[in-house]
Amino acid sequence: MTTILVTGSSRGIGAAIRASLTAAPGIRVLGHATRVGPDTPLAADLSTASGPALLWDAALDQAGGAIDMLVNNAGIFEANPIEAGDWSDNGARTMQANLTASAELCRRAVLHWRERGVGGRIVNIASRAAHRGDSPAHWHYAASKGGMVAMTKTIARGYAAEGILAFAVCPGFTMTGPADEYVASRGGDALLADIPLGRVASPEEIAATVRFLCLDAPPSMTGAVLDINGASYVR
Repeated sequence: MTTILVTGSSRGIGAAIRASLTAAPGIRVLGHATRVGPDTPLAADLSTASGPALLWDAALDQAGGAIDMLVNNAGIFEANPIEAGDWSDNGARTMQANLTASAELCRRAVLHWRERGVGGRIVNIASRAAHRGDSPAHWHYAASKGGMVAMTKTIARGYAAEGILAFAVCPGFTMTGPADEYVASRGGDALLADIPLGRVASPEEIAATVRFLCLDAPPSMTGAVLDINGASYVR
């Protein structure tokens, strides 16, 4: 039995990842959310300094002492205009939830696998914003995702010889609500005009990529960063 911890798995991309991995034979998924739910028995607020350690310890206990893979999907996307009086505090919250918490969990996973003398896999869900930036109200979001990509590459380079592999996925806009409402809330026709494919990605497309990286990607792919953005940013 392979045990995979998936953060932020209560809805959207995370729920699709959880469902895709759960459907694979021999896989047990430990789902996380900020609050306990029927499919997410692990609860922790990753925007707090104590959240990552609490989550890891609870997941390890529930797993019976062995976690084989980690998918860092949890994150926040909050507007933070430069005129905001609490700009620094808002930015710190984004960095904590998106980057620092992921780093803490990656660190614990690597130490766990080294202690057990086994390999493991990490898949970090970053963003197109890591490469092309984001809106003027989302400096910290773009920075946090850029940091996540750099962290993934560093882990891959540092621990490949020990069988510890790391990958990053960079989605563009992803349909996480009713189609018409989602597109309208993000700019309508202007949004679609910026995507050569003519539509935003589905959560299931992201989930299929994560499943491949967890279960099928060859070890030589470690350090890879996969873009899923309908060619709205090509590098």
